[in-house]
Amino acid sequence: MKKMELVEAVANQAGLTKADANRAIDAVFETIKDVLKKGDKMPIAGFGTFAVSKRAAREGRNPQTGAPVHIAARTAVTFKAGTALKDAVN
Repeated sequence: MKKMELVEAVANQAGLTKADANRAIDAVFETIKDVLKKGDKMPIAGFGTFAVSKRAAREGRNPQTGAPVHIAARTAVTFKAGTALKDAVN
């Protein structure tokens, strides 16, 4: 599903205009992004939890040449689905 399809679906379900639904979706995404930037978790009851995890620096290998490559440390975004979401999908 593309973002505009999501906007249309939210607008239809919530009885909003597409413009209002788009602003609401953008606000949700920005809020999640801001919380994760601070390093906090973002639990959404009945849906799941967004969190950040630290990945340590490590040595990898170039698959074409086999030469060792340094992979820098980074912060990754993780998502753990909640029970209600898992049940809805299964």
